[in-house]
Amino acid sequence: MADCSRTVDDVKSLMESFSGSGPQQMTEFYDRWAPTYEQDSNALNYRPAHLAVDLVNSKFSGSREEAQVLDLACGTGLVAKLMSELGFRHFVGVDCSKGMLDQAAKTGLYQDLKLATLGAEPLPAETGTFDVVMIIGALHEDYVPISVVREICDALRSGGFACMTTVDPSSESGDSYRASLQRELQLMEEEGRWTHVSTQQIEQYMLNVFDDHDDKQGEQYFQGTMYLYRKSLN
Repeated sequence: MADCSRTVDDVKSLMESFSGSGPQQMTEFYDRWAPTYEQDSNALNYRPAHLAVDLVNSKFSGSREEAQVLDLACGTGLVAKLMSELGFRHFVGVDCSKGMLDQAAKTGLYQDLKLATLGAEPLPAETGTFDVVMIIGALHEDYVPISVVREICDALRSGGFACMTTVDPSSESGDSYRASLQRELQLMEEEGRWTHVSTQQIEQYMLNVFDDHDDKQGEQYFQGTMYLYRKSLN
């Protein structure tokens, strides 16, 4: 049974234990993290999933009961839990971590869960199938290559929504990744693949566990960005 009393210091220790940089090391890390991931997300006040779901819900005008949702880097299933509370019922999850998928399966919300490393192999989703594609937090220079954005668009039905969140960079490589991501998003819009709906800054993305703040400063947060695009109508 997972420990329900996890603290920010516990999460910091876990994150500091990760020393790898390749896909295998990343997968092993998330397998190890899976049993306490939800408790740790709560400890970090992790907000992008809630904000992204609220944004999609505010723009989606179709039948929630019939909508097909592709949840990329689905983790333990938080996005599906939040969307199911709003009436969405059909979910396919994809993650590189079997441990995370095992936790997601326990929610009983996913009709299918697929083990795949985004960008390292073709996206396991049929073209033109989904009304909504969510990828929350995984668009990062260490996790998912920017090429996946085109696969996301391909998976959408005409008029479908893609919602993506990223944590703001704190390194030169992160700055380069964000610039490349924004160029790709703009290029795809210029190509007529989709239209821009919204870009929002997230002032409190999640707690910065590595910031050694004093009591006068209070809690420090990472910032982030949320993007919403709609696939062009044929």
